[in-house]
Amino acid sequence: MSAIVESPVDRVRLAAESILRPVGLAVSDLERVLAELAGSGVDHGDVFLQRRIAREWLLEEGIVKAGSHELSLGAGLRAVRGARCGFAFTERLELEELRRAARLARAATGDSASHSAQRLDRANRLADLYDGRDPFAEIEPSRQVGLLRDLDRFARGLDPRVREVIVRLSGEWEAILIARADGILVGDLRPLVRLDVRVIVERGDRREQGHGGGGGRFGLDELIARGLPERFAREAVRRALTNLEAIPAPAGEMPVVLGPGWPGVLLHEAVGHGLEGDFNRKGTSAYSGRIGERVAAPGVTVVDDGTLASRRGSLNVDDEGTPSSCTVLIEDGVLRGYMQDLQNARLMGMAPTGNGRRESYAHLPMPRMTNTYMLPGPYAPEEIIASVERGIYAVNFGGGQVDITSGQFVFSANEAYLIERGRIGPPIKGATLIGCGPEVLCRVSMVGHDLALDEGVGVCGKDGQSVPVGVGQPTLKVDVLTVGGTEGH
Repeated sequence: MSAIVESPVDRVRLAAESILRPVGLAVSDLERVLAELAGSGVDHGDVFLQRRIAREWLLEEGIVKAGSHELSLGAGLRAVRGARCGFAFTERLELEELRRAARLARAATGDSASHSAQRLDRANRLADLYDGRDPFAEIEPSRQVGLLRDLDRFARGLDPRVREVIVRLSGEWEAILIARADGILVGDLRPLVRLDVRVIVERGDRREQGHGGGGGRFGLDELIARGLPERFAREAVRRALTNLEAIPAPAGEMPVVLGPGWPGVLLHEAVGHGLEGDFNRKGTSAYSGRIGERVAAPGVTVVDDGTLASRRGSLNVDDEGTPSSCTVLIEDGVLRGYMQDLQNARLMGMAPTGNGRRESYAHLPMPRMTNTYMLPGPYAPEEIIASVERGIYAVNFGGGQVDITSGQFVFSANEAYLIERGRIGPPIKGATLIGCGPEVLCRVSMVGHDLALDEGVGVCGKDGQSVPVGVGQPTLKVDVLTVGGTEGH
């Protein structure tokens, strides 16, 4: 959980120095912009300023084939009036340009009168979940490239069947400053690093691949110090070699055991999006109007927690300046709440939960997940496996699709095994899981005590925007789930 402290780092000052000072602006200028933005009929107005540095290296075929370094700087201005929202953004951080954008955003709500400026006061009780340094700051570019080459040699040396290694190293650092019409001024400095290793193995005329990777809100130096690059490479090779031995997946309805950690992506997609406030306010979610009702089996508790230290989906504050929180969504099978941003919380008469997120200054915020996971239960993983006469054990997933309104989903498992007479059998290939999120939660009969979070690879897409997220769960058993495969069951 987060540590709430009295301004351990003056993030407002540092964000202002990074964003405002280079363009000759001051906090007092933001007050003048807000006076243009928040008219008498506007419920909420804010200015979101962002400076972002993004870097990426790609190695393929033993060669560093691509490298990029991008810098973006801009502001998004929003005026909210009931369910209407006026929005404008600009890359020109000049006072008159910001004031013009503010007038445009306010006019889009139908409000025409500005009001006097309100003095901005810094929020001083914030979480301190991550170091605000640039994640690549301590490692020279030559060492960054060297890491990719070292991993290429390392992965190839693990097994002679490795034919290709693809390594991608990416990271970003962003400073954000949020000035709100209610007088709140919030700043944050957000690091993010990710390393991915993909290998292709070959035996005879059969080729398979495997992936390993992860990261979080910390520096590249810490990722290296933890020994994560070699661990990711070993995992990629292990998964690829496992797939070489895989047999065709069975098909039909059967028990499915989901492994801990990344399989929580199924929970994220099939259930999590349906618990976001906008879908429920509009009545388009399978969970609309059902708070207090049983929506899952007893023992199923699901939370969204943006306060986990250094996790990929964590935030000191969301992109509206609301502190992150741990929100209980489902408690012992009963629906308790939704993830909310400011606008939808106001319209639904609920409290914001710190889930207002946006991809960048050029995008509107909306309710989004942070780190969404199921809490552990009482069962040992071995006990869960032993309870299945015949079924499958899915421990890693690839892509998937979900319909928010119905909760219907389709997910492909890229590492899975047969379970026969209570024992894990051979790996299988081509398994897809098909079902309905709300129905699946009601069919969970055993929840393990081995809660794990993913390694830090989650990216969530919604309405054309992508944001980093985390997922997780313990081992759990779904009594009946449709498995699409290539062999009859």
